[in-house]
Amino acid sequence: MSVSSEMLVEKQRLFFFAGNTRDLDFRAAALEKLQKALLKHREALLTALKTDLGKSETEAYMCEFGLTISELNFVRKRFKRWASSKKVTTPITHFHAESRVVYEPYGVALIMSPWNYPLLLTVEPLIAAIAAGNCAVLKPSAYSPATSSAIAAMIRDCFPEEFVAVVEGGRDENKALLDQRFDYIFFTGGVAVGKEVMRHAAEHLTPVTLELGGKSPCIVDRTADIPLAARRIVFGKFLNCGQTCVAPDYIIVHASVKDRLVAALKSEIEKQFGIEPLSNPYYGKIVNRRHFDRLIALIDKDKVVYGGDSDSETLRIAPTILDSVSLQDPVMREEIFGPLLPLLTYDTTDQIDKYINEHPTPLALYLFTCDRKMEHRFSEQVRFGGGCINDTIIHLASSGLPFGGTGNSGMGNYHGKYGFLTFSHCKSIVKKHLWIDMSIRYQPYRPWKKKLIEMFLNPKGH
Repeated sequence: MSVSSEMLVEKQRLFFFAGNTRDLDFRAAALEKLQKALLKHREALLTALKTDLGKSETEAYMCEFGLTISELNFVRKRFKRWASSKKVTTPITHFHAESRVVYEPYGVALIMSPWNYPLLLTVEPLIAAIAAGNCAVLKPSAYSPATSSAIAAMIRDCFPEEFVAVVEGGRDENKALLDQRFDYIFFTGGVAVGKEVMRHAAEHLTPVTLELGGKSPCIVDRTADIPLAARRIVFGKFLNCGQTCVAPDYIIVHASVKDRLVAALKSEIEKQFGIEPLSNPYYGKIVNRRHFDRLIALIDKDKVVYGGDSDSETLRIAPTILDSVSLQDPVMREEIFGPLLPLLTYDTTDQIDKYINEHPTPLALYLFTCDRKMEHRFSEQVRFGGGCINDTIIHLASSGLPFGGTGNSGMGNYHGKYGFLTFSHCKSIVKKHLWIDMSIRYQPYRPWKKKLIEMFLNPKGH
């Protein structure tokens, strides 16, 4: 595998250095081909998502296929404008000159995607990579084999492998690819594998974007609209059976409204998934046995106030609410990534800070409040990747907003123009005119030159 990986990267590097991808019309045509291929393979992709994750056609379209098409349309309309060089201010010390920024593709990019949103999180970074003028090797997850196979078939139908290629497989294939020298690596997945990716990238000084996860808190204060908060929390938490990197991981609710919130959450779960969610054909499943067993081990039956049922044959776990949870409980020690929703209570905002600070910087944070001061406090003073006020997860569905984390939740961002910039090197160019050449910068350095330099560089004398 290592030999074929090496050959594949070398083929793409030769294709890139031939200048094929630098042409904006080539990129436009490639994005159009990708859109046509997505539409052509739509049914196969939706079927694969059902096979791997039990996603209904509506959910698969709303959260994967439709979002991918939306991002593609957004980028196709704008990327040529983003790619044009931009003039910037030139210091007077450079007189007479012009300065500009040129957006240059990195070259050959490796895009490694996860299993929970295997279509969206493979193709969205690819859109950005193509728009920026790169070649790309895609490595979808082995845990979603049907979707990985469907993506591979679509890409083969769309592009030659010297431009875009898909490598299927598991750990051996991952290692073989990471042993190669890429010009950029874009990884979405867990922290442990993210560290391994970064370690390999460091061997070649390859720049990386890491889209990771973490325990994303959901805060409900005493001023919140409780019924609406419950409706939106249930949607965001149990979408894709809780297997979403920005799902509300746990709730921090003001003690005075906790009972109302629990009642509202129970009511909303029944409205959205029915009294028997394990029999609901539109409710998803846990991706595999290992993750199913891990989640079952996190359920403390003494703390279950709703749900807790499971079906080991279908790998389904019902939406489950856990109350009276402490930071020492196993469910609070790791990212849940499943349909378990623990509740913590608070009386003062200092307690919220303690809960959040017990964990690394979260990828997302959600706040339900009608208090402007509370809103400002969490928007401006608390560290997190991104989030919503009075809603959950929808911030990731905006092409105009950057998506990404910080610290343990990742580094770098993408979506829309931010994705284009992620896959572009911003190259600085100064063009100096020939008709004048001021001698102030050249030796010998006389006292009068020092005074002039000070005046130009620090005119106010500070």
